[in-house]
Amino acid sequence: MPETSSSNFIIETVRADLAEGRFPKVVTRFPPEPNGYLHIGHAKAICIDFGTAQEFGGTCHLRFDDTNPTKEDQEYIDAIQENVRWLGFDWGPHLYFASDYFEKMYEYAIQLIQAGKAYVDDQTADQIRETRGTLTEPGKPSPFRDRSVAENLDLFRRMEAGEFPDGSHVLRAKIDMASPNLNMRDPVMYRILASTHHRTGDRWKIYPMYDWAHGLEDSIEGISHSLCSLEFEDHRPLYDWFLEQLGVHHPRQIEFARLAMNHTLMSKRKLLQLVESGIVSGWDDPRLPTLAGLRRRGFTPEAIRNFCDRIGVARANSVVDYALLEHCLREDLNKRAPRAMAVLRPLKVVLTNYDEGKVEELEADINPEDPAAGKRKVPFSRELWIEQEDFREDPPRKYFRLAPGREVRLKYAYYITCTDVIKDSNTGQITELRCTYDPETRGGWSKDGRKVKGTSHWISAAHARPAEFRLYDPLFNVPNPDEGDGYLAHLNPHSLEKVAGWIESEMTDLPAGTHFQFERQGYFCVDPDSAHEIMVFNRSVSLKDSWSKIESQ
Repeated sequence: MPETSSSNFIIETVRADLAEGRFPKVVTRFPPEPNGYLHIGHAKAICIDFGTAQEFGGTCHLRFDDTNPTKEDQEYIDAIQENVRWLGFDWGPHLYFASDYFEKMYEYAIQLIQAGKAYVDDQTADQIRETRGTLTEPGKPSPFRDRSVAENLDLFRRMEAGEFPDGSHVLRAKIDMASPNLNMRDPVMYRILASTHHRTGDRWKIYPMYDWAHGLEDSIEGISHSLCSLEFEDHRPLYDWFLEQLGVHHPRQIEFARLAMNHTLMSKRKLLQLVESGIVSGWDDPRLPTLAGLRRRGFTPEAIRNFCDRIGVARANSVVDYALLEHCLREDLNKRAPRAMAVLRPLKVVLTNYDEGKVEELEADINPEDPAAGKRKVPFSRELWIEQEDFREDPPRKYFRLAPGREVRLKYAYYITCTDVIKDSNTGQITELRCTYDPETRGGWSKDGRKVKGTSHWISAAHARPAEFRLYDPLFNVPNPDEGDGYLAHLNPHSLEKVAGWIESEMTDLPAGTHFQFERQGYFCVDPDSAHEIMVFNRSVSLKDSWSKIESQ
């Protein structure tokens, strides 16, 4: 992780706590619920949780908040662990589950009931919601609020034994129905849920609510600083109240602004709907903001950590431009991605004055940003592929690439001049260009000093390998997908385009995730769908960097 800024208010708070002796050491935790895949918003939390612990030589726990068996799955647990490790962090032996503490939480609930601080309520969820009150009106006490300790203990134990149907009873904390903080108005601690848990099986018929479980998990693990996103600020008094009533280890909760980014969603519920409806191909679809999707698209952990460091740690919510994330990826890949040539929409070029069967090996850069990378050899022959957009039969003003009678430079190769245009007799579509080359311009430079304005990349047709290129644009065509009629109304029908083209001859059987800068095209990476016959490349990001222009203004 990049060096933590001294302006980070979390770091300053933790440093002050240690100086005062409030905690002997720093112990943080990253507590995902295993009900979906991690996304870029979680990456910010991961960097903060693990980064804060690293700053002070402490430890960070990975803890799964598996308190809702109806939405959790082992697939998500495995994926979360893989993504955290891929991002560059390790929890060592500190892997925990909320379900590890179900028995202890139950005992703590009994303790609160015995102290007269919790009661069993027979009201339905709707009735509890209706009597909760508003920001300007106090709530109404439950008619079951003053049950005796003995009756509450009996009912709660029978709830745990599975004697009652789902929704018939809940356990509530007995706090203050007139509190200005709605979270303190006798919140629900347990609900009845006859559902099999992925780890505890059918042992439990009741499951803890997050507000009850959260603080207890932190306390049991000896967490010093519970770092949460800003929406938990109003829940902090309840976090503190539970721990104070029980008289147990009391971590400090600190809130920070969560990550919001334009042209995408951060709701796991909505992301799950996109997956289950088939709008995207899965949780690792490269159009999604999930870490699995970003990884498949070609984003690197270094770029994501740099992005999280750049956006910083703030107390107020804001929306980050997706262009900054792309900028961080370009910065990373520009330094280490090898260069290659690829033609996405091919147009045949035949050099009429180049000997048939002749093949030259020309030198090209591996990475001009890394002098130690050296050079690579690329074959050159009579027939070539160039991009369709690099030719215009009737070129507009300021179009400097190939046109009839015009000379351009083939990068690393020769100057060529278009002499003839071949078209399909039925459709009128251009199928081939006839050109001549200047043998005195080997390497792409003229010995007589003449210069041309246009440069094209190319591939020797005799040596080209077929490839599929997947070109991605934002999944949503508005900055805020939730505005108006909702996110499904703003889906971009052109978020994925697949095109068939050509790559250099040596680019085959490459492992998934291998990065390249295809010159003049963008940064691409090998997709897991690749096969020996046809390689598949995802465009990670284009070469155009709008964020660098924003920063320079």
